[in-house]
Amino acid sequence: MSGFSSELIDYLEGRITFEEFDQRRDERKATESEVSAERVEEEDAQPSTSAHVPGHIEEGVSPGVQQAFASMLGDKPEPPSSDEQQEEGEEDGFSYVDDEEDEDYKAEEEQKVRLEMEETEKRRKRCGKGGRGRRNRKQRVLEEEEEEEDVEEDPTVGDVFALEMELNRENKKMMRERRQRSKLPRALRGLMGEANIRYARGEKEDAILMCMEIIRQAPLAYEPFSTLAMIYEDDEDMDKALQFGLIAAHLNPSDCEEWIRLAEMSLEQDNIRQAIVCYSKAIKYDPTNVRYVWERSSLHMRLGEHRQCMDGYRRILSLLPMEDGEHFMQLSKDMAKSYYESNDLPSALGVIEEALERHPGLVSDDFINMAAELHIANRQYSKALQVLVQFAGVVLVKDESESGCEEPRQEERVAEETTEEEEKKNEEDTKTEEEMAVKEDCAIQDVHVPDSVPVDLRAKLTVCLIHLHVDTPLEGLVSSLMEQSPEEIGDLYLDVGEAYLEEGKYMAALPLLSALVISEKYNLAVVWLRHAECLKALGHMEAAAQSYTKVVDMAPQHLEARLSLATLQQQLGRPECALKALESMYDSETLAQDSSAAQKELKLLLHRSTLLKTQGQTQDYLDAMITMISMLLKVAMQRAKVCVRSVTVSGVNHLRLAKAILPEIADHEAAYLDNTGKTNVMSKEDWWQLLVSCVLTLCEVRRYEEAELLVESAMEFYSFYDNKPRRKEMECFGLSATILDHNYYKAYNYIRLMLMENVDRPQLWNIFNQLTITSQHQRHHRFCLRLLLKYPDNHALGVLCGHNAMVSGSFKHALGQYVQAFQTHPETPLHSLCVGLTFFHMASQKYVAKRHTLVLQGFSFLWRYVDLRGVCQESMYNLGRALHQIGLTHLAIHYYQTALTLPAQKLEGIPDDQLDLRREIAFNLSLIYQASGNMAMAHQLINTHCVV
Repeated sequence: MSGFSSELIDYLEGRITFEEFDQRRDERKATESEVSAERVEEEDAQPSTSAHVPGHIEEGVSPGVQQAFASMLGDKPEPPSSDEQQEEGEEDGFSYVDDEEDEDYKAEEEQKVRLEMEETEKRRKRCGKGGRGRRNRKQRVLEEEEEEEDVEEDPTVGDVFALEMELNRENKKMMRERRQRSKLPRALRGLMGEANIRYARGEKEDAILMCMEIIRQAPLAYEPFSTLAMIYEDDEDMDKALQFGLIAAHLNPSDCEEWIRLAEMSLEQDNIRQAIVCYSKAIKYDPTNVRYVWERSSLHMRLGEHRQCMDGYRRILSLLPMEDGEHFMQLSKDMAKSYYESNDLPSALGVIEEALERHPGLVSDDFINMAAELHIANRQYSKALQVLVQFAGVVLVKDESESGCEEPRQEERVAEETTEEEEKKNEEDTKTEEEMAVKEDCAIQDVHVPDSVPVDLRAKLTVCLIHLHVDTPLEGLVSSLMEQSPEEIGDLYLDVGEAYLEEGKYMAALPLLSALVISEKYNLAVVWLRHAECLKALGHMEAAAQSYTKVVDMAPQHLEARLSLATLQQQLGRPECALKALESMYDSETLAQDSSAAQKELKLLLHRSTLLKTQGQTQDYLDAMITMISMLLKVAMQRAKVCVRSVTVSGVNHLRLAKAILPEIADHEAAYLDNTGKTNVMSKEDWWQLLVSCVLTLCEVRRYEEAELLVESAMEFYSFYDNKPRRKEMECFGLSATILDHNYYKAYNYIRLMLMENVDRPQLWNIFNQLTITSQHQRHHRFCLRLLLKYPDNHALGVLCGHNAMVSGSFKHALGQYVQAFQTHPETPLHSLCVGLTFFHMASQKYVAKRHTLVLQGFSFLWRYVDLRGVCQESMYNLGRALHQIGLTHLAIHYYQTALTLPAQKLEGIPDDQLDLRREIAFNLSLIYQASGNMAMAHQLINTHCVV
């Protein structure tokens, strides 16, 4: 506290008020100014030996300022002589009597002018003598002359004052650029200072109230928010401190250090996103700060935002100086590795090529290996070879007889490629093809590899030559590679072997892969898989099957190996081994959680079902199909209340579809989308074909109920239901399955929907009529009446409504419908028969006014029916039945006996016994004989025609 004044200490400790503090400060300043003035007068009265800048002291410009600007201008003030000191002393003492009329004053001025002229003449002579010397000496003398002139021609006080003002303006301008101007009004600055003082005293509550008042009046000023942030930070309320600090930083965004502090506070609260925003603000006002960019990139990496992280690293690379080459190369290497792991090969190659071009002298073997590997992964084998030639010291020996195939110098070629990449990056594929053509034309005879080149670079060179079809030097390179143990460089063996496999050179790849499969360290599933592929390509099926079996044992979840093994076993005549290879890889819990596992399982089941179908194992085929379709229709089956159960049939477990009460799904749409992601390995058309095949197969094995449940579940699946043609086909499948299963109640639901959309199709009305006959319920009556109101001119619907009215006893309504049908189709025998029978039913009622008239009208329509239909078993039976109904039994016997003598009709597609009416005729005729007491005749008819 020794650096503060006494009144300030008293004010901070609360001993005095602010007014007393202000008054005591003014009194102290006045006292200090008087003491300093007396000290200056005493110093002026005493002679001084220190040098000072000559000239008069004007108001506002101090000697210190003049000396500072003189040093800035390069002037070195010389100490005055004793005469000059005496003269100055005299001037100081008697300046009030010196004037222009004083003779002594004039003499002194003339003597000064004479001395200056003599000194100037001496300098000129010295300059003339120096001209005869060397050039550098002359230059040195001229510089000394200029320095002396500068010493003599001192700047005036006005010039110094102008320079000082200009410097102040520049300083203020720099301060404005560095810090945003405060938006706090002058009237509130005192209150802001009072708030800061209260905070310094520890009166935080009052300071907070003052800051809030300032915010109310000047909400765009950052000072009160900054003070509040400090107050809450002292109180360890970090949430409020961070919030007020962020507000202050946004109001004063150019303070980079404040942004960094807020970023660190955000990280302490695990708010990484907020920290990234703070670092971005700091980078905006200090874009060349590498540390800020690095920290922000690290935070992006923590959040898994790979692209933003890589963008930050690229910015760091552009900010690193040329002298910091090692860091540049290391960061480029890390970036390329990260890009490669994220399958972004073009970006990885861009980073590597930039590093090779910028710092070619710092390229290490690891860097060369990575560059070559990236080019090989991108199938740019010519570029990989160029990297090895340029940086690894590999020498290509070419055929000199090929005159037009001389390869351009490496430096020129790299320069041309760099230019092409900058101009147009999309031409990389074309350029690669051109380089490949040059390589093919310019045959490489040999390759010289220095002994210092590591073995991994030798392997990369071998891979490049294999893909470029340069076979001459390969034998030596591969032989030298195989001289080393596969336990140490097995990965290089595999790289070369895979290169041979890609080019179709299986015989060359087989020794490398065979050496790996017998090793201990590289006896891996991937190696066995490549070995099996090589053997299969060479036609060694038995050995390939053994290798694939080894792969499946070591990696049970490898789908491609299982499929290939199953195919080989089927070709070798081992269907049971093929089915064993296609057994399930995952359990139900894994399939429900892992999408990739579900997709693999679906592919496996698809191949398994195909194999089972070719082998004729229908039940197992249906099990595989039901498993696949249940994975697709998982949500739909829950809505349809259908589940898959395992039952034991003949000691073997099989899957069956059954109705069940299942728990409701909270979010059907989310579950549907999740299930779609698991089953998108096949197209919708493929799934549709599988569903149709499964329904048809279920019907073939007479599992109609399961086919019906499967159709019901498929109708709940959005993709099938929204497709109208497929929905119609599914309705037909459902109708057929329910009819075959004798489930007429559900069949009526299907036919009802189909009729509402296709009311003019007679086939649907025929099926509807068959269902209503066998369903034994009357709910279709109202449906037909409602539909008749909508389509009054529909012929089939009118006749059917007439039948319904006839059955329910509404004869007049039935007669109206039949007459309407008779008017539109008078030549149809059925309409005349229905009208005649309606008249007979009306005549048979108890209370009828004109019974005879109704009977006559009925007979007229019946005879018209007989004329249209002809004399046949059907017409005679219907006529006898009508006479039997009204009690004319003697006439009915005649027509019944006539009908018994006539043969039954034969129709295509209907069995003959279903059209034969002799049983009905004999039974009705026996009833007449029983009523008349002729029991013997009745027994004879029954025994003849009705006994099976």
